[in-house]
Amino acid sequence: MKKKVLFLDRDGVINIDKKYVHKIEDFEFCDGIFDLCEYFLQRGYLICVITNQSGIARGYYTEKDFEILSAYMIDEFLKKGITIEKIYHCPHLNDCECRKPKPAMLLKAKKEFNVDMNESFFIGDNLSDMEAGMSANVKNLFLINNNYTSNDKFKTFNNLKTLLEYIKDIK
Repeated sequence: MKKKVLFLDRDGVINIDKKYVHKIEDFEFCDGIFDLCEYFLQRGYLICVITNQSGIARGYYTEKDFEILSAYMIDEFLKKGITIEKIYHCPHLNDCECRKPKPAMLLKAKKEFNVDMNESFFIGDNLSDMEAGMSANVKNLFLINNNYTSNDKFKTFNNLKTLLEYIKDIK
């Protein structure tokens, strides 16, 4: 049976994007992320994180630093009863196959979890997230970024709370 997945970018969606966040003390959850995830979990969605982490390739932090911060993030979600199924990350720079806007991380999740992309959602904060989602045929694409306007491919919101209210109205 195909599964529904809520795909989330990390920096700018799960946590406030402070550029190359890699320390627990700098990791601050975005307002509304737990309510959003809880809503989707209650409707049978799995949750996967899809994140570019070029700070590793740039030498700002290590793969181990990323793992420590990811374990912390997963634990904080678990404290709220929310399970993150898997974190997909690209530690590379520029022209690699897994870095968004290329869809490789989403397609890997699709294969691993037998995902129905028509029933799934991808929430990001950059156009590269939306491009990856479109290339992977994720039907429901949402951009948390007030510098862009909604179009026929994705809808734009100022924050997670207004996005959740919109989703509650359409579901």
